[in-house]
Amino acid sequence: MSHVAIQIQQLSKIYPRSLRSASMLAVDNISLDVAEGEVFGFVGPNGAGKSTTIKILTGAMRPSEGQASLFGVDVSLPEARRGLGYVPEVFSLPEYLTPLEILTMSLRLHHLGIEQPQRHCMEWLERFGVAAVANKVVRGFSKGMAQRTALANALVVRPRLLILDEPLSGLDPLGRRDVVDILSSYCREGGTLFFTSHVLHDVERLAHRYGLIHKGKLTAVRSPGELAGGTEMVTIRTMGERVINGLREDAPGRWYVEVPRSETWAWLQQLKDAGHSLIEVRPALSLESAFIQAVSDGK
Repeated sequence: MSHVAIQIQQLSKIYPRSLRSASMLAVDNISLDVAEGEVFGFVGPNGAGKSTTIKILTGAMRPSEGQASLFGVDVSLPEARRGLGYVPEVFSLPEYLTPLEILTMSLRLHHLGIEQPQRHCMEWLERFGVAAVANKVVRGFSKGMAQRTALANALVVRPRLLILDEPLSGLDPLGRRDVVDILSSYCREGGTLFFTSHVLHDVERLAHRYGLIHKGKLTAVRSPGELAGGTEMVTIRTMGERVINGLREDAPGRWYVEVPRSETWAWLQQLKDAGHSLIEVRPALSLESAFIQAVSDGK
């Protein structure tokens, strides 16, 4: 039986009224368990309560009601953060230090008895593609380079739990692919990952389950497989010049149609005969469409 890595029970957070704004309910009575070794994607629109929840989990903020724990230790206790790797959405690296100095400092703070700490740090900087600037101060780094350094810093301490708030933000497509591959490897080796991302395709690729939060409420918790398996419709996308009855135009020369699963092969043959090139075939319901539907329904 797997252990619980993250447990959230009836958690709420109210930001008090100020001179400039009224009080705001940012997190509204959410409960959630994340098992050890699980990859959990926490998704929702801006202002939904994702970052507030993460701040509570990492001890940076106290809840108004309810409680949360990491591996059975209440998040209000420093012991809960032992073995935790964390990168916030808006992070700040010490500008006067180098990536190698930052990672070395983290090893010392976590009291890890690694025989060759410099070599260990350089291995992680190499994996994230910043070894070439390991001895340059981070002042002036691009957003992508700083993001890579922060992620290397979170993983260098051999965390049993990674909490990442928008880890793919600021990365180019190649960097995004590299980070997803590294995170996938971390998870295959038994690490627990709790992350937010607006790149929903990567949530579907990485997560065992995802939670959709909107206006502070946790509206759904399920696996991407459950989402895809719940529909009998398939979306087919193609490129071609010939217009076929039933196709809808995405862009000039690009088409799509949603059909019952039982008609997929007949449609593919018809499109092939019409000289169309296939772009993709996928379940009609995706995490993106579920996200948009939930947000639209909650307006």
